[in-house]
Amino acid sequence: MAIKIIGIGDDGKLSLLPMYEKWIYESDVLVGGKRHLDFFQDFKGEKVAIEGGLSSLVERLKNEEGNAVVLASGDPLFYGIGSYLSTKLDVEIYPYLSSIQLAFSRLKERWQDAYFTSVHGRSIKGLAQRIDGYRTVAILTDKQNSPSALANYLLSFGMTEYKMFVAENLGGKTERCQLLSLEEAANQLFSPLNVVILKQIEKSPVWPLGIEDDEFIQRKPDKGLITKKEVRTLSISALQLKKDSVVWDIGTCTGSVAIEAAKIAREGQIFAVEKNEADLENCRENLAKFRVDAHTVHGKAPEGLNEFADPDAVFIGGTAGGMETILDVCCSRLNSEGRIVLNAVTIENLAEAMKAFKERGFETAVTLAQISRSKPILHLTRFDALNPIYIITAQKGE
Repeated sequence: MAIKIIGIGDDGKLSLLPMYEKWIYESDVLVGGKRHLDFFQDFKGEKVAIEGGLSSLVERLKNEEGNAVVLASGDPLFYGIGSYLSTKLDVEIYPYLSSIQLAFSRLKERWQDAYFTSVHGRSIKGLAQRIDGYRTVAILTDKQNSPSALANYLLSFGMTEYKMFVAENLGGKTERCQLLSLEEAANQLFSPLNVVILKQIEKSPVWPLGIEDDEFIQRKPDKGLITKKEVRTLSISALQLKKDSVVWDIGTCTGSVAIEAAKIAREGQIFAVEKNEADLENCRENLAKFRVDAHTVHGKAPEGLNEFADPDAVFIGGTAGGMETILDVCCSRLNSEGRIVLNAVTIENLAEAMKAFKERGFETAVTLAQISRSKPILHLTRFDALNPIYIITAQKGE
């Protein structure tokens, strides 16, 4: 039995090399989406429509004695069925032009340095921090995450430095390509078959590690309930984040740690919980300002932690007296080689945390951060001391 995966365009048979069309008509089984199968009304063999999960299709093809052809849109290995089937079956893959290639050709722009992502059949959550700052972004969409929904999403994060190029029905009779502002795209209807290219027309704002405290919206008049810049930088360094890390921020308050973490773990997921409703509202405003799409929960930890994916890194800025129960959850769910960083202000909390981590089989290291900032006084300079902070880093023991 031979299985061939053949890429096809929106113009059906016209997109195929003669050899590919010959292979299709010589096969015993033709597999594809309904739209693809409709291009071959005159096919004499068995047709199998792809519906639902792919595991049943794999079993069907494993037991097939004749030759089979699987039709796929564009390049089967670009967010396509080919990458899955090639890990399960012995297949030959013959790509057509991907929709992204065609879209860039219509835009007449280079694409070797573009950032590629997909919200086709996937959650849009976290897209803001993934794409922020890239000059060119190519996005595969779907019916739910349409260009208009995408435009509204980007507007909610103030990402108006982008224009949106929407390419619909590429290669088909009803092809349409438009370069639109986000406001224009937000109010239009588009064909379900489309791809989006975001093109930067102005530079995006940049926030390097160590965002100034005053940049964050904070509780008034009690300013200061924030992990200070210097301590925040040391704490995030201790978390040793990777670009795809799953991060928990417990007692997030202004969201400053979650935001800085998201700038590093752009491809990961950010989760935050806060018991004070007013602080959580400030956090959400800060998240929008700094273009971080985190999952936030209003509650006193460990409430809400069951909604979070298992973490690679946990930052605990406050426990509100519930350290034991919080650490029970964090320590049991932490992924292998993950880290927990806990900030303590008092020696009593330091002692309690050290004891709790030891009881759960974690090794700890502590940094005492005693930081002073310069402050002008007339024509002179003095130093103002910040509250000393114990930065406790915990890892699972060997």
